[in-house]
Amino acid sequence: MKKIIKPLTILVLPFFLLSSAKGEDLKKVAQTGLQFLKVDMLASAAAMGGAFTMAGKGANAMFYNPAGMSTTESGFDLVTSNTSWIADINYIAAGIARSFGNLGTVGVSFVTSDYGDIQGTRLDASTAAGYVETDIGNVNSQAIGISYARILTDKFRVGGQVKFTSQALGANLMPEGETKNNEVSGLAYDFGTIFYPGFKSLAFGMSIRNFSPQYKYEEEAFELPLTFNIGTSVNLFDFVNGPSNSALLIAVDAVHPRDYSERVHVGAEYLFADLLAVRAGYKTNYDEEALSMGFGVKYAVGGIGLRIDYSYSQLGAFDGVSRITIGGSF
Repeated sequence: MKKIIKPLTILVLPFFLLSSAKGEDLKKVAQTGLQFLKVDMLASAAAMGGAFTMAGKGANAMFYNPAGMSTTESGFDLVTSNTSWIADINYIAAGIARSFGNLGTVGVSFVTSDYGDIQGTRLDASTAAGYVETDIGNVNSQAIGISYARILTDKFRVGGQVKFTSQALGANLMPEGETKNNEVSGLAYDFGTIFYPGFKSLAFGMSIRNFSPQYKYEEEAFELPLTFNIGTSVNLFDFVNGPSNSALLIAVDAVHPRDYSERVHVGAEYLFADLLAVRAGYKTNYDEEALSMGFGVKYAVGGIGLRIDYSYSQLGAFDGVSRITIGGSF
């Protein structure tokens, strides 16, 4: 037991000290837009409390740390996921990564949203209600990215992503009779690294996500939810004689968001016989998000490695959030 407690303490303690030192800072809320870019899109990541800077591999990594895409061993690795968010909002994410050996790995990712039908209104003092209904609003958000990752040495990997982001909040009928489309779009950038110091499976990494210029609908400009993550992970079975083809992965992320004070994400994954994964995670310093859990199944059929993941996350006063992710490699 002491063999496990010592590396686990070294892994987790610095991140909680960072969180405690910064936790009393002013919460910089309502300073960014395109909030869908902050939502965990994958079931495996959400189940581990978003501690995925070092846990994300293959196509999954494009949504958290593009350097992790360099772990793609087969020719292709793909993933698709559905998130049943609050207020009947659904997010759909998909990605595919292609390994070119020593030349690196290239990937394409896509995220879209379904906000449902939103009824538009317009002020009209001649009516009893003071307004009249207009058209059903077409509200949507998207992000389409192209990624590249490469293994530079046996200890260091890098990756980056360029993504086109957009959001449309529908059209307004102006007093002059003109129709104004409330839309913004632009390029955003992600960057990440992974470092293996050579001590068993211990690994460190960092990622910068959603770096971009300012966006503007009308008068006041805003920025995307820029996030800086430092993460670490280790397989605790490296320190004990664990079951064959099994692992107990512990991952911790220290998160510095543009629009809030510092946070810590902690996640664990127990992989049994390289077949069944059970996951749990926790997020600190959130108003609603906290505990999450889930599971996954891996299975090979005709040379194709299939995986299915599910997660459930608490969301305070709201209903819990479910995610389903399906992936494969060939």
